[in-house]
Amino acid sequence: MIYHCIRYTIDRHKLADFEVYARRWMEGDILRRCGAEPLGYFLPKIGLGGADNIALALLGFESLADYEQYRVRLGDDPDSRANLAAAKKSRCIVTEERSYFYRIE
Repeated sequence: MIYHCIRYTIDRHKLADFEVYARRWMEGDILRRCGAEPLGYFLPKIGLGGADNIALALLGFESLADYEQYRVRLGDDPDSRANLAAAKKSRCIVTEERSYFYRIE
């Protein structure tokens, strides 16, 4: 299995908007419907130290081919497009960095 990690730099003043964005992916089941196995979205816990403008998402895929199919489905999904448009409108996401990992158990 490969893991797709998305590291977001978010506008810390728009954390609530980003949380809505993340919840739509998870609770709306968009990610699973499109072929991902989400481990979750991880948002900063304010007040415990560390950066308050970094969030992560971890998504699992059986193969790179499965990830590529997921990207196509994501682009075709109306809920996905609406969620991306809402985040763009709110400007809660400043940047995204994508990395791929494998897990050692």
